[in-house]
Amino acid sequence: MDKFKLEILTPNGSIFNDDVVSVVLPGEEGEFGVLAHHASLTTLLEAGVVDVEREDKSVESILINWGVVQVDEEKVIVLVEGAVAIRGESEGAISQALEDAKELIKDIANSNPAIASAAAKIESAAQKLF
Repeated sequence: MDKFKLEILTPNGSIFNDDVVSVVLPGEEGEFGVLAHHASLTTLLEAGVVDVEREDKSVESILINWGVVQVDEEKVIVLVEGAVAIRGESEGAISQALEDAKELIKDIANSNPAIASAAAKIESAAQKLF
């Protein structure tokens, strides 16, 4: 399957930078997916969850508050104000990531009805991990 480069950047630095098979982003008009060789576009992102699929079919979820994405045929660059990746090598690291995600949700809770969906995805991810 074709891959493309995905970068997710915050004011504090890169939170994700790797080759992926697909990404689903929370756009202003709703969620949309990107595959390799996607048509070029630039659009605003709303608060929600970015789902990243790797070549091994694993999916990583990254909670964002808002931002912008630039897509071209070979690369996707996501610039966001705040983001939390729900991942970790140990139970403690995953627990900390979930706490950080809950904190980010609290900070943006009044900004968008999509937060309920993001919160549900985070809770679902937490239940699968433990």
